Amino acid sequence: MSQTITPPSAPPQALQDDEIRVKIRRFDRADAAALGACALSAFCLDWLVYERLTPLSGGLGFWICWYAAFLLMYGFVAREQRGPLAAKDRVASVVMASTGIVVVVALSFVLGYVVFRGYHALRTNFFTQTQEFTGPLSKATDGGGAHAIIGTIEEVGLATLICVPLGVLSAVFLNEVGGRMARPLRTLVDAMSAVPSILAGLFIYVALNLSLGLHFSGFLAALALSILMLPTVTRAAEVVLRLVPGGLREGALALGGTEWRVSRMVVLPTARIGLVTAVILGIARVVGETAPLIFTAFGNPKTNANPFSGAQQALPLMIWQLYKQPLAGPVQRAWTAAFVLVIIVLALFLIARVIGGRGPGHVGFVRRRLNDRRNRVQ
Repeated sequence: MSQTITPPSAPPQALQDDEIRVKIRRFDRADAAALGACALSAFCLDWLVYERLTPLSGGLGFWICWYAAFLLMYGFVAREQRGPLAAKDRVASVVMASTGIVVVVALSFVLGYVVFRGYHALRTNFFTQTQEFTGPLSKATDGGGAHAIIGTIEEVGLATLICVPLGVLSAVFLNEVGGRMARPLRTLVDAMSAVPSILAGLFIYVALNLSLGLHFSGFLAALALSILMLPTVTRAAEVVLRLVPGGLREGALALGGTEWRVSRMVVLPTARIGLVTAVILGIARVVGETAPLIFTAFGNPKTNANPFSGAQQALPLMIWQLYKQPLAGPVQRAWTAAFVLVIIVLALFLIARVIGGRGPGHVGFVRRRLNDRRNRVQ
């Protein structure tokens, strides 16, 4: 009886000797050289075709054509070097990086121009004096914006106190509770996002000023700003709550927690950083609004620290009123007020980050101090 002996099969490693492992995210000197060569080649080709062979002209069109030619060349070169999959990743990375660079450059230009135009007339008296005794012919360094700074902080602060609880609770209802009312509420929030800011001021003016006889005040301005702030906070908070893993909810519910207790003690603390970001987006949406303040706060050259009685000034309204005057002094003070408004916004964002923390697992300074005090008491 004969036995057939089969030769041993080749080891798996021997079968893979001819295969080339491709690391999609690897970026070495060859990739950098290809990137620079494609950019230079696209520039030369664009200059030859755009400026010499065709009657086209203009800087914007030139750079758009250069960018399109650069992407095509770089995609072709990356395909020949790394393969089609890596080429798609390279082109997508270039598009994302260039988009980020454009956004950063544009934002830096806006902030730089505001700082350049506004710091000339910035003195310490801007934070301590008002525009009560300052006229159109006064120097740019005369007077200040203390009354407008107080009004801006109070109005935005009241709007935040009104809007944030409503926005977060609405987001919790839409994401955690749901039901038949979720769809109409989401439609209403989306519709409110498209409301022009001047309509919010007109609504408060007609509903409370003309109908109920309430006079101009910072509180009316805060109500108008809260209308504009609410959809931004609600939509951003809803998106953040959707990112909370479902396993956390299921585990908490399995342990016997009620729906409200799970939302309060599991979902909201997990999404704390995102909720702080939602509040920041809401503040950024309304801190520079001027149109609602015309019909609600009305403006006041004197300091009015009571937002519930009398007209009140704010930095955006002050900038608008000063810039309307065709004189060098008021226009320069308007730029200074814009510079101070940027400083206040950056300070508010920094405070929000300190309170909320930098990321998942990070405990903010305020939260850390509260935990230390609670541990000492126990």
